[in-house]
Amino acid sequence: MILPIVAYGDPVLKKKAVDITPDYEGLKALIDDMFETMYNAAGVGLAAPQIGKSIRLFIVDASPFVEEGDEEYEALKDFKKVFINAVIIEEDGDEWAFNEGCLSIPEVREDVYRPEEVTLRYMDENFQEKEETFTGLAARVIQHEYDHIDGILFTDHLSPLRKRMIKSRLNQITKGKISVNYRMKFPSK
Repeated sequence: MILPIVAYGDPVLKKKAVDITPDYEGLKALIDDMFETMYNAAGVGLAAPQIGKSIRLFIVDASPFVEEGDEEYEALKDFKKVFINAVIIEEDGDEWAFNEGCLSIPEVREDVYRPEEVTLRYMDENFQEKEETFTGLAARVIQHEYDHIDGILFTDHLSPLRKRMIKSRLNQITKGKISVNYRMKFPSK
């Protein structure tokens, strides 16, 4: 089932999410619905707060970044994962800029600097504990989605000047004065 994506301005996006247990009701269906919702919106990641659930769950599928013959992104070809109760153990490497966007903040893209490597401890969809290190674009997607479960948006990483420059666009999103080709839930409607 395709779920509505919560738009910028909704308080759930700024709230630190809570851990869940293996007996969380409807977890498998929720994960399936999140993937369907993400694919419908042409996203590469989706966190539970973006569908109105303040729980520490996010999904990623970075395969859309892969282009034929592009060795740099070849590792992302099968990069589809579920992260439950994730904790960042370490971020390392030089910070690098990438033009990020967000399904909850449509039509806004900005350069965000993040470390090139991240190590996470998390549970997969079967509640098997994992500890992995991710680099490059995989690390970037994970850091972006991880921010969501901590109540942080990519716009929070921008300079005060840059935030002022996009403020009116963010207000338009909050009011629902934007046209997107996927279901959204606006805080002012």
